[in-house]
Amino acid sequence: MQQAIDGHIVETRGQGLFEVTRTLRSFVANTRIETGLVTAYVRHTSCSLLIQENADPDVQTDMTGFFSRLVPEGMDWLVHTTEGPDDMPAHIKAALTQTSIGIPVSGGRPVLGTWQGLYLFEHRRRPHRRELVFHIIGE
Repeated sequence: MQQAIDGHIVETRGQGLFEVTRTLRSFVANTRIETGLVTAYVRHTSCSLLIQENADPDVQTDMTGFFSRLVPEGMDWLVHTTEGPDDMPAHIKAALTQTSIGIPVSGGRPVLGTWQGLYLFEHRRRPHRRELVFHIIGE
């Protein structure tokens, strides 16, 4: 059994989905592990990870719009407002999604569906440098 771990920085431009599938595939290929499990993890509490369709960019637009309506800014009952009006809604969105995803590896590649991609989902309005960590275990 082998394992490897590596970090990657994702520069966001504000709210939205940023595809990191190529980075994931490159990490897995460089490990030369043929069969196993790769975990993607984001080290933040105001962004998250999603596996989502990567063929039609309207999907990303609709996902961002849905979460903006589900958890809008300006909820006057929120207590945590120190970091701005988009911060606590970003924490809630991250809690509703996930900060880590496990993906099977077979044939030296992540087992993703034809139209699936891995995305960092930025919930804050301003650009951020997000740290993504990949860990793989297998043989």
